[in-house]
Amino acid sequence: MVKCQGGCHCGAVRFEIETDDEVAVQACNCSICEKLGYLHLIVPASKFKLLSGEDALTTYTFNTRVAKHTFCNVCGIKSFYVPRSNPDGFSVNLRCLDNKPGMVHIAAFDGQNWEMHGDSLSHLSKDK
Repeated sequence: MVKCQGGCHCGAVRFEIETDDEVAVQACNCSICEKLGYLHLIVPASKFKLLSGEDALTTYTFNTRVAKHTFCNVCGIKSFYVPRSNPDGFSVNLRCLDNKPGMVHIAAFDGQNWEMHGDSLSHLSKDK
């Protein structure tokens, strides 16, 4: 396991995660992720710690309103959020980590057809 820190562009929001040194991340093609260039590293809530910036976070929801898309209200960067597929965890944008796991595998995820594929991610937020 490795600890990685990250945050938004302006530094108002900072967080830390604990994850494996070899990870699989998802490049989703849904309407929001494709526009953001988001690379999902999903971690259990127990492996995520918000270090600073809770007061700088704004939440955006759409469609089913289950996913809680958080972003910095200063610089606008979405560095993590609570995903619909894993409401018991966090999806961290790999691109927002200062130090990354040693080995990263990027897999395409068909978020445009989320209803057919969303369940395939649910195991990612479970503690090992």
